[in-house]
Amino acid sequence: MWNIPNTLTTFRLFLIPVFAVVFYLPYSWAFFAAAFIFWLASVTDILDGYLARKLNQSTPFGAFLDPVADKVMVSVALVMIAAHYQNVWITFAAVVIISREIVISALREWMAGIGKRASVAVSSLGKFKTAAQMLAIIGLIWQFSPWMLMLSYILLATATVLTIVSMLQYLIAAKGELLKS
Repeated sequence: MWNIPNTLTTFRLFLIPVFAVVFYLPYSWAFFAAAFIFWLASVTDILDGYLARKLNQSTPFGAFLDPVADKVMVSVALVMIAAHYQNVWITFAAVVIISREIVISALREWMAGIGKRASVAVSSLGKFKTAAQMLAIIGLIWQFSPWMLMLSYILLATATVLTIVSMLQYLIAAKGELLKS
């Protein structure tokens, strides 16, 4: 159970409260440090999946914990960013992204329960959405410069649109099962 990918996933979970505390520290370097912690968590997300496949170390524990760690980290960051900026568009994006994660997680769980999990597997569009989302969050946390903030707003808007489109794709893929009598 305690292989390298699972250790990285557990480390990512450990980083969540560290990220939250650092974000609120009253120091000039706090936003950069929080952005770095979120970046590090994002890198461990990429790395744990790669290593699990490459080293043939996929486990049921990792298959459960990895998406939980991802969704909790992103949700915590989005809630903190929405509270920090108090901007209707950022709040809207956070609500859409978090809601989609809940809906798709429930859909995947339900589809797995009826033996149709493959119908709602991760798509390449989801990977683009995740990349845009992670970069947007890092930029919105760091707040380094006006151009970084503008790019982060654009990436967050892109991630929000891709979130809606990918959710619709998943729902359409599951439509036959969802509408059965």
